[in-house]
Amino acid sequence: MNKKISVLARGKIKKFNETIKIPGDKSLSLRALILAAQCIGLSKIKNLLESDDVLNCVRSLRKLGVKIEKTDSNYKVYGNGLNSLKTKKKINKIFVGNSGTTARLLSGVFATHPGKFYLYGDTSMNRRDMSRVSVHLEKFGSFFYFKNKSTLPLTIEGTEMPLAQTHIERLGSAQVKSAILLAALNTPGTTKIIEERVSRDHTEIFLKKINADIKIKKIKKGNLITLKGQKNLYGFNYDISSDPSSSAFLIALTLLNSHSKLIIKNINCNPTRTGFIKILKKKMNANIKLKNLNKKSSGELVGDIVVKSSILKPINCPKKIVPSLIDEFPILFIIAAVTKGVSVFRGIGELRNKESDRIKNIEEVLNKIGIKTKSTFSSLKIFGNPNIKVNKIINIYPGGDHRIAMSWAIFAILFGNVFKIHNFETVNTSFPGFTSLIKSLGGKLEIKK
Repeated sequence: MNKKISVLARGKIKKFNETIKIPGDKSLSLRALILAAQCIGLSKIKNLLESDDVLNCVRSLRKLGVKIEKTDSNYKVYGNGLNSLKTKKKINKIFVGNSGTTARLLSGVFATHPGKFYLYGDTSMNRRDMSRVSVHLEKFGSFFYFKNKSTLPLTIEGTEMPLAQTHIERLGSAQVKSAILLAALNTPGTTKIIEERVSRDHTEIFLKKINADIKIKKIKKGNLITLKGQKNLYGFNYDISSDPSSSAFLIALTLLNSHSKLIIKNINCNPTRTGFIKILKKKMNANIKLKNLNKKSSGELVGDIVVKSSILKPINCPKKIVPSLIDEFPILFIIAAVTKGVSVFRGIGELRNKESDRIKNIEEVLNKIGIKTKSTFSSLKIFGNPNIKVNKIINIYPGGDHRIAMSWAIFAILFGNVFKIHNFETVNTSFPGFTSLIKSLGGKLEIKK
């Protein structure tokens, strides 16, 4: 567990013109590890994100008998195939830290693996709803025993005789969809998912790469995904591209900082992950270009992002684009807050179930610094003010939410405000090196232990 630290942001950042590379994608890193553990033989994973969330996943898999080695250039995972985890007779305690992805994806693996698994996380993770996956995974024949109503900690009793079912996914949650697919890998017969709200498709792309028997068909409302289970899967080589959700903070910093330019190399440009870029470019007048786009051996679209300072317009955010920028909303709210005019976001109720209530968390601080907002459970209206002045020290408590912490750090160094952001160690769950990278661009962030 990291020691608690605070970050003091003081002084306005100056113009910059730089080319940078950011760490590997968290979503792909977690999927690569978990799927490698289900394959037979050696998998080599390059550019794995070494964040707290990912390293907790490594520890969890090692605890279940999966051999994982780190070398200079990659991680080596020695998988023994489906249904091969080494479990204790009574119960297996697994710590998932702050990661909802780890908790939900491992739940899918455990649901169709004989044994009892006790999952628990940090304070933030233990508040997040797990019933959204349990309702599907219990259809396979597993049992979920919650200590509280629907959150961690919980005990999963995996089934020895999983049943293939049809699942309807209405939330637009890639985590829920992926948990079902991971459970289906070890289930005889064909599992079907009717995906009514299309979400990130990293798991489907990955499963195709490793030759799982998966098919995706577009239907009138969303997708029909079918997977035939209990097919042996074999080790793979995988090069993880950089995280587009982490790049969002650097994009915002560049757009809002006068006379600045930034090139961010080797970013994952999967269409289900570029909603942030699309909405900035097409709706808010941002000067952003995607260059050198190509499909890597991973099957994912990868490219470079070129960003220049821009005079932005307010946004009426369409509901349909929400799933493709779900992690970028905190920094998008910051952009809207300092863009002249009224910006409206609807259909964002899912943000209340992330690492924190992200609508409430952002809104409280905006109101504190004099920016007017209006909200409902699933909407937020922001009355932007690019001339906002803050004349006192503002203490910010991100509630264990790494994206909230980084969003306010960006705001502070853009406007030269003295913000003290507490519990900033939470940033290490997704973006180790964030502080040093900001400093390399000229941002003034002081770490206070």
